[in-house]
Amino acid sequence: MTENGEETGLTIRDCAFTALATGEEARSLRELRDRVARIPPGSLYYHFSGRLLRPLFDAREYVNDFGNWVGYELRELDLAERMALLDPADYSDMEELREWMVELLEEHLARESGGREVPLSRAFHFLKGKIVVFDTGRTVRHPKELPDVIPVLSRSSIYYHFVDARARSADGVDDLQRWLLQRSSEYRPLAAALAAVDLHYTSLEKLQTELTHLFEDYFRAGETS
Repeated sequence: MTENGEETGLTIRDCAFTALATGEEARSLRELRDRVARIPPGSLYYHFSGRLLRPLFDAREYVNDFGNWVGYELRELDLAERMALLDPADYSDMEELREWMVELLEEHLARESGGREVPLSRAFHFLKGKIVVFDTGRTVRHPKELPDVIPVLSRSSIYYHFVDARARSADGVDDLQRWLLQRSSEYRPLAAALAAVDLHYTSLEKLQTELTHLFEDYFRAGETS
């Protein structure tokens, strides 16, 4: 609510994600370890979470860019599977995620030789993302509107309010949870259900469907109770 007691709506925003070169690249596991230790946090974010907003023209098995490169280019399949398990949601921030990733690479290098080195044309190129945010002119006035609103939002709006919001907030809370809890404590169960949505093995299409069903089930149950 606002200071005068009026309930506030949720302003729907959209975003565009632009990839920017960092000038860093890796052609082997040793180089990957060295670069991961020094690249900006925004590059880590791009290669883990930014994948959801980027169009992919082929199926990828390992859910983040690092695992895919290690698996498909270096053919280090065991390591690729372990890297695929790295979920940003399990770490307090990108720096903690960086530490674990470097440790994982060092452990593998200690057991194995340096491994293969790929030609420059197949190197891993570190990128970072820049998000441009803009207003859609749409406002959700009441939570009961969400079952109808979520299915018609753009995928990039879903990304901004649910995925990027978790990363940009200190407490890891998405915009939908925060708005619901600011409205009323009665929405705590719904907010808890949103917090439990796993972003690790998903796509924006699946996420949008999951959120739609979540809101439909919640408000339908409320109508019948």
